[in-house]
Amino acid sequence: MRILVYGLNYSPELTGIGKYTGDMVQWLTTQGHDVRVITAPPYYPSWQVHPEYKSSRYKKEQLAGATVYRCPLWVPSKSTGITRILHLLSFMFSSLPVMLLQIIWRPKIIFMVSPTVLCAPVTMIVSTFTGAVSWLHVQDIEVDAAFEMGVLRTGGLVHWFARTFEKFFITRFHRVSSISPNMLQRIISKGVDEDKAVLFPNWVDTDAIYPKSGANYFRRELNIADDDVVLLYSGNMGMKQGLDVLCHLAGHFASENKIKFLFCGDGSFRKKLVELVSGLDNVHLLPLQPEERLNDLLNSADIHLLPQRAGAADLVMPSKLTGMLASGRPTITTAAVGTQLAIVVDGCGIVVPPAESAAEMGPFYAAVRELFLNAELRRTFGNNARAYAVQHMGRDYVLGSLANGIEKFIERPAADNVSAPQKTSSVVTGNTR
Repeated sequence: MRILVYGLNYSPELTGIGKYTGDMVQWLTTQGHDVRVITAPPYYPSWQVHPEYKSSRYKKEQLAGATVYRCPLWVPSKSTGITRILHLLSFMFSSLPVMLLQIIWRPKIIFMVSPTVLCAPVTMIVSTFTGAVSWLHVQDIEVDAAFEMGVLRTGGLVHWFARTFEKFFITRFHRVSSISPNMLQRIISKGVDEDKAVLFPNWVDTDAIYPKSGANYFRRELNIADDDVVLLYSGNMGMKQGLDVLCHLAGHFASENKIKFLFCGDGSFRKKLVELVSGLDNVHLLPLQPEERLNDLLNSADIHLLPQRAGAADLVMPSKLTGMLASGRPTITTAAVGTQLAIVVDGCGIVVPPAESAAEMGPFYAAVRELFLNAELRRTFGNNARAYAVQHMGRDYVLGSLANGIEKFIERPAADNVSAPQKTSSVVTGNTR
């Protein structure tokens, strides 16, 4: 089947949406599908285009069995509401001619990954001229996140236009999927028919990420003792993660000799994080690690840390969670009761309320101390986490279900392509915990 994948982020980005889209495309090509990808040069999470690519040039390459078209992208040196909009618009305009050329190729399905919803009009044009099924996959509910997290001001013309634009286009896709049930319900509340809504969660290769015992490379390199308890944050260091709490944690436990913190990643907040933890001997900082070292990195932890700002609840689902669970280690996360993140982590770790200041950190401190003092509880949560990842997040299971769902959807008569026979259908079932 000819599948056209359209999205801003793609391999070789090591974290977030690009990692998942690249992994999905690689899996689809191994199943015999003919896949083309329209994307930007890799730049995330450092917000700098990788040195082997040029931000101002088009490039065509073969990557993991797919034909990949890289389109020029403007990457701002400072992220603000206006610069983020211009950043997304630059990709929409540069990708337009490449997308229009795909009309000649005539894909059977156009799988658009959001962010950015600004590319929806381009998808609609190509879908109309080719008769291809249009599928929108929402990794982040970007419009709501931009306004609810203060990137853009609520109210006024910009807010009205963004919501109107979003609703107009997302309701016209043949299929709309997202990565958690709560996110999917939020999308339905925007006017998407329940018959079009599909649950398509993120996944993890449980053969590549698994619990390991014995000597650990990162502990050895950082001179961390085997009986030290390591609390790890690994992934994007951006604004929506609420990483201020990591500094409060490290400072609070600075006098506890057997507690060590390992912060690994890159992003817009990293420079500030380095400044905030400077002088703390219990903190180790590492850059983003290559994929082949990810399992060792995750296994260096006794406890995973997953902070998230309160405003991000059910607008995003942290992509790093899948690997954390698969590694068989407990997680401490900040999330409100009833959010999808809290539902998944329940039984696999401890959920505490989001904290906006040091004065609100009490529950987080208590959770760290509880797990630090109770190795048996850590093992229980870790075993539960691994079991959940294997049962609900396995790569072949999730992507196999997606492929079957796509093929069945394509095979239906054109009149049925607009609606499925059941409400809020799931590409993958049993992942709602």
